[in-house]
Amino acid sequence: MTMSAKKNKIRIKICGITNPQDALDAIEAGADALGFNGFEGSKRFIDLTRASEWIAQLPPFVARVAVLVNPTLPQAQAVLGLPGIDLLQFHGDETAEYCAPFARHGFIKAVAARDRVSLAQASRFGASAVLLDAFVPGAYGGTGCLIDLGLAAEFVRENPGLRIILSGGLNPENVAEAVRIVRPYGVDVASGVESQFCKKDPGRVREFIRAVRETEE
Repeated sequence: MTMSAKKNKIRIKICGITNPQDALDAIEAGADALGFNGFEGSKRFIDLTRASEWIAQLPPFVARVAVLVNPTLPQAQAVLGLPGIDLLQFHGDETAEYCAPFARHGFIKAVAARDRVSLAQASRFGASAVLLDAFVPGAYGGTGCLIDLGLAAEFVRENPGLRIILSGGLNPENVAEAVRIVRPYGVDVASGVESQFCKKDPGRVREFIRAVRETEE
């Protein structure tokens, strides 16, 4: 394959990191970003203020993303100011008006892929990237349910100017096919690389990243 024909690199985010060892294992495996869940309603919740002490000590050149759900403006600003936090991911019902002050820092906005109508306004947030997650009533991600790949692929084709991160039910066994169908800017995984409750499996993390990288060859 010539250099000009080489496929774009798919960015990989390992989300729901709850401890330093899982973070280091993901970095060693080649993750581009790590996600830390500051939503108290999540089973992967961690106290970001306390955890920032070890998050700040992680190796450089890997983006550290704080995942928040419907925070107040002061809460979000406080998290963005914590040591080691590079970026916010809004994963709730935040409006474009709410997100606007964070545009100068860059942020990720998650949108549940329920149907075409629910995705129609995704570009209005002015986010650095839009994360498409599976739609599960009453849940804000982390369910392990597979996203509607056909709907996600259609959205990617119709929005070539957006950086779109694919999430929702991905794992080492299905991510390569999902990437081939959707052609996203990046992929995001949490439960799909866990072998026990809220604990990442280093082998599955490596397998997931290897599967994604093989689609780029």
